[in-house]
Amino acid sequence: MRQPLAILQLVLLLAAGGAHAGDLRGATVERISPMAVVVRWTDPDPVDVLVADRAEVAPSAATLASRADADGSHEIASPANKRLYILLRDPRSGQTVKVAERVLPLEQGSNFRDLGGYPAAQGKHVRWGMIYRSGATPLLSAADLVELRALGLRNMIDLRSSEERVMAPSRIEGVPYTAIGYSMTSMMPTDPAKLAEASSMGGLYRRLPDFLAPHLKLVFAKLLSGEGPLVYNCSAGQDRTGFVSAMILSALGTPRETIVQDYHLSTTWRRPQFEMPRIDPAVFPGNPVATMYARGQDNPEAIKPRPLKTADGAAFLDQAFAAIEERWGSVDSYLEKEIGLTSADVARLRAAYLE
Repeated sequence: MRQPLAILQLVLLLAAGGAHAGDLRGATVERISPMAVVVRWTDPDPVDVLVADRAEVAPSAATLASRADADGSHEIASPANKRLYILLRDPRSGQTVKVAERVLPLEQGSNFRDLGGYPAAQGKHVRWGMIYRSGATPLLSAADLVELRALGLRNMIDLRSSEERVMAPSRIEGVPYTAIGYSMTSMMPTDPAKLAEASSMGGLYRRLPDFLAPHLKLVFAKLLSGEGPLVYNCSAGQDRTGFVSAMILSALGTPRETIVQDYHLSTTWRRPQFEMPRIDPAVFPGNPVATMYARGQDNPEAIKPRPLKTADGAAFLDQAFAAIEERWGSVDSYLEKEIGLTSADVARLRAAYLE
C-alpha cells in the first residue's frame, strides 16, 4: 500500500510545483524617456522578451530582445514616434502575453490610448491596435500625424457637439470621418425641475445612455462591419468617450472593475492645453459654447484634470451604469433594446476583437 501512496504524493507534489506554470501576468509597458520604454511582468519562471512593430505578429516572427529574463523587467529602445508591441513568452508553459504602451506618446495630443490588452470574455483579451479612444486632436504636431498614420486608422468617429467641432477641427486627415450633429446645449434637459440635477456631473452621466445612443449605434456598426482600426473621441476624451468605451468593453466581456479603472486613467493622461485652440468668442458669434470654453481658458484651474469621482469616491461613470440598470435592467439589455446589438452581434464582435 505504501507504493501507491508514494506515487500519489509524488503526483500531488508535481501538480503543486506546476501550479505556477502559465502564471505570466501583470504585464505593463511604461515610457521612461523619449527613446525608451520598460516592460514589467510577474512570472515565477524566466521569460523571453520579443518585440514587433505590428500587433498581428506571431512570436516566431518577432525579434528577440531578451532570453530567459528572470528579473521581471526589461528596458527596450523605442523612439516615441514608433509604436512597438512586446510579447512575453514563458518557455516552460508556452504562455505568451502581448502588451504595448496604453497611451500614445504624442507631442501635442491628449488622452489618445489603446483599449487593447484588457481581460474579456472566455479568458481572452481585447486585441491591441484595433480600438482607440482619445481627446480632441486640433493641435497635433507634424510628428504626431506621422505616428498616427502608422496606426492604419480606417475610421474616426467624433462624439463632440457641432459647436466644438467648428471651434477645434481635427488635424487627422485621410481617415473617413463621421459625426452626428447636435448642440452642446441639448445635453441639458428642457424641464426646469430637472435642470439642477442634470447640471451635476452625476446628473449628466445619467443622461448619457439616452443621449449617446445614436453615437453608440454608429460605433458598433463600424466595429461590426470590420472597419477598424478606429478611433472615437470627444473633447477631453473622458466623459462621452468614457461612456462609449465602457459600453464597448462591456460588450466584449471586460469586468466592470477593469472598465472603471480604464475610465480613471483620463485624469492622468489628459493634456487640456492640446484639446482646444485659444478661443476668441468674437470669432464665433452666437456660439454659447465658445464663450464657455473661453472662460475656462482664462481660468487654468477650471480645465485642470480632476478625479472623475464624487466627494465620497464613487466614479461618475457609476451613475451611467445605475441609470442603465434602473431602466433596462442590465448593460446587455440596454445594448440589445436601445442600441440594437443582438447576441449574434456580440459573438461577432468578440470573434473579431478578442484574442
